[in-house]
Amino acid sequence: MNPEVREKIDALFIRKGLRMTKPREIILEAAFSEKGDHFTAEELYEKAKEIDSRASLATLYRTLTLLVEGGLLHEIDLGKGVTSYDPNFIEHPHHNHLICMDCSEVIEFEDQHIAVLEDCITKRLGFSPTTKSIQIKAKCDKLRKTGSCNNLISK
Repeated sequence: MNPEVREKIDALFIRKGLRMTKPREIILEAAFSEKGDHFTAEELYEKAKEIDSRASLATLYRTLTLLVEGGLLHEIDLGKGVTSYDPNFIEHPHHNHLICMDCSEVIEFEDQHIAVLEDCITKRLGFSPTTKSIQIKAKCDKLRKTGSCNNLISK
């Protein structure tokens, strides 16, 4: 787990007056592993069970709620009909998502021009943004041109 992420998690637990228990530690390890992919609650539970077979689903949901409320995880809808969680939100708070509507691949990206445009739009309309997120849903050009997509085949 990234030391900056760990520090923010520890600060959240102190602020909330919570102890760091072994079950919570397992969930945090699963959520903020080095890979940092988006995950659903069910996928996180499977990951936690791989670390420790005694992982608790109730603890998982309580911890997810705590992390989202504390701003350490970001809830996103990636078009799969379920809520996904973004663990990269802490390290890259200004990233956006491109979602392939053909194979559901999610590509994270940051773009300075989008950040400037978001600021211009909110200021022009008389708002100050508290959070920003852009999600682009698209169709795969390669699939349209060639009839195949490596990501579609592997899923």
